[in-house]
Amino acid sequence: MNKGDPKELWEYMLTQVELSISPANFNTWFRNSFIVKIEDGVLFVGVPSQFFKDWYLKKFHTLLLKIVRDVSYEFRNIEYLIVKDENRKAPKEVKNTRGALELPLEDFYINKSDNLNPRYTFETFVIGSFNNLAYAAAHAALERPGITYNPLFIYGDTGRGKTHLIQAIGNQYKKQYQGRKVFYLTSEKFVVDYTDSVQAGTANRFKDKYRQYDLLIMDDVQFLSKKEKTQEELFHLFNALYDTNKQIIFSSDRPPSAIPDIAERLKGRLASGMAVDIGEPDPESRMAIVRKKAASHGVLLSNEVIEYVATSMNGSIRELEGMVNSIICQAQVKGLAPDIAEVRQSLRSFSRPQKNISVKNVVDKVAEFYGIDEESIYEKTRRREVVRPRQIIMYILREDFHISYPTIGTKLGGRDHTTVIHSCEKIKREMLVDSDLLQEIQNIRTLLV
Repeated sequence: MNKGDPKELWEYMLTQVELSISPANFNTWFRNSFIVKIEDGVLFVGVPSQFFKDWYLKKFHTLLLKIVRDVSYEFRNIEYLIVKDENRKAPKEVKNTRGALELPLEDFYINKSDNLNPRYTFETFVIGSFNNLAYAAAHAALERPGITYNPLFIYGDTGRGKTHLIQAIGNQYKKQYQGRKVFYLTSEKFVVDYTDSVQAGTANRFKDKYRQYDLLIMDDVQFLSKKEKTQEELFHLFNALYDTNKQIIFSSDRPPSAIPDIAERLKGRLASGMAVDIGEPDPESRMAIVRKKAASHGVLLSNEVIEYVATSMNGSIRELEGMVNSIICQAQVKGLAPDIAEVRQSLRSFSRPQKNISVKNVVDKVAEFYGIDEESIYEKTRRREVVRPRQIIMYILREDFHISYPTIGTKLGGRDHTTVIHSCEKIKREMLVDSDLLQEIQNIRTLLV
């Protein structure tokens, strides 16, 4: 089998799926699906309707991902595209046929030249009392980039819209200052790039790459903690950009002064411009977010439903949008907006687990969800199919049950507390960009309720 050939890979995956489900289910759900394309480790699978897409995500995604990862670890994820029946063709023909898709393919892609997501704009950003100062600072930085607020440092708890806002600045900058160069990246990517350049002996090329930008946006800068060599490189990069009036933007889950294990001279640079907080969204803002998110998909919700969704859980904006996505899918399948009773039922999956569930129960449920032996969670194995579920267990035990890091490590095979901290932070970071992982964790939580 040629794993790079969409047709051959899909045929192999189907033979494995047939072994796991009934013939009737197989004929119903897999007769009209195929791999549209493979790009950057992501399989794009074409399905005939929104209903099929929802069902794949709910019932078959974990199975398909396991099958394809058994073929090669280079396959990172699977996404599903709705392909109209009248335009369905063989994979190689569809590969470049954008007209066949209900959603334009560019909606799925990050711009490779600047790493910006085109969906993160000021137009889609909901403004409220909790973020209006950050929003105003973002616009002020755009009026006189490199001068007014440099650097601009935006901080706040996870899921409050920091990434949306700083990428919106980048997208607006491209419109206002055509020809100038902008680049967005996470601090983790910066660490990897720097480490790779040192190992490859291309440090000068690394310096030149990052000093060419007129606007540099770095997300989650708190993860530079304890990375001494990378911090030193960022310090020199900061000076080079600042001295030439190039705009620098940072985000973090805490203010510069609260980031541990950061060199004082770099900490001083981070705090030298404008640092602004995005706080907890108030009820009115949460309602506005629900209303705007639903309306952007052509779904008009009743005020009763909007208020219920906005106030039923005090989670992050990201979790709130996840709830709205669930309602949107339900509305698209039925052809009309759900009422309050249907919404209450459908949003049970977003409930937090009971606090009296044991560690063993969490391990059992997660192991069952991913189809692995629960005993492997406690073993010293680094197999990928075990490592990810173990990290998710650590995250849930910490996030939902507030168990201490050392206790989690002890309960899960005697691991060091630093390993637990790393695992929890890794899952938090990946949930920011991986909607499938977010959905998996929400599904696991329903098993624990």
